[in-house]
Amino acid sequence: MEHLNKVLTALSATLLLLAPLIMATDPDPLQDFCVADLNGKPSVNGYPCQPSAAAGDEFLFSTKIASGGDPLANPNGSNVTELDVNEWPGLNTLGVSMNRVDFAPGGTNPPHIHPRATEVGIVIRGELLVGIIGSLDSGNRYYSKVVRAGGTFVIPRGLMHFQFNVGKEAATMVVSFNSQNPGIVFVPLTLFGSSPPIPTPVLIKALRVDAEVVELLKSKFTGGY
Repeated sequence: MEHLNKVLTALSATLLLLAPLIMATDPDPLQDFCVADLNGKPSVNGYPCQPSAAAGDEFLFSTKIASGGDPLANPNGSNVTELDVNEWPGLNTLGVSMNRVDFAPGGTNPPHIHPRATEVGIVIRGELLVGIIGSLDSGNRYYSKVVRAGGTFVIPRGLMHFQFNVGKEAATMVVSFNSQNPGIVFVPLTLFGSSPPIPTPVLIKALRVDAEVVELLKSKFTGGY
C-alpha cells in the first residue's frame, strides 16, 4: 500500500507539471465549425457560435489580406493587416489566425511578443531582417537573419522579436499563428505608454537611466503607436 501511495503521489505531481503544457495552445474544437457570434461574450474556447443555418459558406473564405494598408501611416513605417477571429469569424475555436505586414523602406515591426501563439512567417517581397531574442535560459541570445522573398521563419511562443526592412524597396510578409487570437505586447509601448503609467522610479531603477530619459521616452509613446 505504501508503494502504491508513492506511485500515486508521483503520478499526481507529474500531471500537475504537465497541465500548463497541455493547455499551451487554444483548446480543441468540439464541432466542425463554430462561426463566431461577435456580439456574444467570449469564453475560454472563443465566441459563442452562430446558428449553422445563418452562417452560409462565406465564413470559410476571406480576402482581407489580399491587399495591405499604408506603411507610412505610422512612425514605424509598417502596417499590420490582422486576420484573427475578430476579423474572420470562421476562425472561431479553430486555433489559427494570420496577419499581413507591409513595410516601407527602413520600416520596422517593433520588438513585440505574442503571449498566446507560435508564429510562422513567409516573406512575400523584399528583404526583412528578422530578429528573435531568447529567454534568460539562453542567456538572452539574439538570433537573426535577413530573410528574402520566398524565405520563411518561425518564432516560438512568448519570445520577443521584430522585423526590419533592410532593402531599398517596400517589403511584405504573411505570418500565421496557432491561436485564433495570439495577442500582442509591444515592448516600448508597454514600458512607456501603459495606462496608468509605470511609476518613473521603477523604470529608472530597472533601466538604469536618469529620470529625464524616462520622461522623454514616456512622452514619445503617450497615446499609443
